[in-house]
Amino acid sequence: MNAMNTHYPDPVRVEPVNRRTLAVIVDNEPGVLARIAGLFSGRGYNIESLTVSETEHARHISRITIVTAGTNAVIDQIKAQLDRLVPVHRVVDLTLQGDSLERELCLVKVAGRGDHRVEAMRLAAAFGARTLDATLTSFVFELTGATEEVDRFVNLMAAVGLVEVSRTGVAAMGRGPDPM
Repeated sequence: MNAMNTHYPDPVRVEPVNRRTLAVIVDNEPGVLARIAGLFSGRGYNIESLTVSETEHARHISRITIVTAGTNAVIDQIKAQLDRLVPVHRVVDLTLQGDSLERELCLVKVAGRGDHRVEAMRLAAAFGARTLDATLTSFVFELTGATEEVDRFVNLMAAVGLVEVSRTGVAAMGRGPDPM
């Protein structure tokens, strides 16, 4: 029984789930990405977006940008566990660091004729998408922007003949002159 001598259990405290963008600096060696992905999957955490690239060729250093969601306690646990992995040099929560820039690149293939073709071109122009390929029956557009903007573009293109979508995932960096 709880403090008030009742048989009802204490109310469950529900914490808000927050979306976080983490930048992880690691050694560029075989198996590092698998270990990081295994850390997430082994604990039941989801990765919403994942981008990886070597950033310092001479030192064999890569940057992994991970977008995930969880309570503050879960995010703190993820960061602490990432920090403990041997090939990890630094883990920075870009969301907490302040105002950061996030962009995503997507390629969108749209097929259609007549009014659908005209509408696809109009929407692409409104979003500032570049036309990479054009045939008499299809287009491939390139759009770079925030994840929400890319989502809106893809959803609108679904109505005019969306065929295929390829997205890079989020690339993020903090503003200002200081490194992470």
